[in-house]
Amino acid sequence: MLTVGELEQALFEIAPRECVQDWDNVGLLAGRPGREVRRVLVALDITEEVVEEAVHWGADLIVSHHPVVFHGQKSVTDRDVVGGRLLRLIEGNLSAICMHTNLDIAEGGVNDLLAQALGIQNPERFTGEGVGRCGWRAEPMALPEFIRLVSRTLGCNGVRYADAGKPVHRVAVGGGACGEFEDAAIYAGCDTFVTADLSYHQFVDAKSKGINLIDAGHFPTEDLVCKEIVDYLSARFPGVDIRKSASHREVIQYYVEGE
Repeated sequence: MLTVGELEQALFEIAPRECVQDWDNVGLLAGRPGREVRRVLVALDITEEVVEEAVHWGADLIVSHHPVVFHGQKSVTDRDVVGGRLLRLIEGNLSAICMHTNLDIAEGGVNDLLAQALGIQNPERFTGEGVGRCGWRAEPMALPEFIRLVSRTLGCNGVRYADAGKPVHRVAVGGGACGEFEDAAIYAGCDTFVTADLSYHQFVDAKSKGINLIDAGHFPTEDLVCKEIVDYLSARFPGVDIRKSASHREVIQYYVEGE
């Protein structure tokens, strides 16, 4: 019999606790560690739709990248969004395990997968925290062509970018909101930085700083880790039914005048 606690420990083997940043909240965040696990749903976020999908399927556990609760939650009621989600987890007899910054930083985690998907060879860390990866693509590529590659590879609904007038050759990536590491990418000699949630002023200053910026979206730059989790857990626990959420997808939509 596989328990929630045993599956949690298996996840910590690929996303070690020592990689967790101080402000983060990871591990078993809801449920009993001794409960038997027969079905696991994997998703980037634990949303209302994901919880209902898990309940309908008869799952025992949801594994997500983003924590269902950060620090500071003082009640579990349906008077706020997080409380309502936690309440529904409890009512549905569902456990929740979340692997966040440790899965970003870990070898083979979010950022290694993102670098691999975008053709970065021998990716290396370029920040003190270990977040993000950088490296060379085999051949330089024109920015518009690379943007199409990013969009199609990651399944983006839209891509925001700033053109610094450079071909794409040495690339830094940061899954999710990694805009704070733009200067580190520049210091690492990168001509292009792919991440998410960039600010207006970063786009304004990109050309002056000499770096192409590509905001490919938070969900698209991180969701690829979900399949990796499914594959890992399926190989590790062949007797357990494990699947990726079908209900959770990119929530940001784009309207472009003239279309």
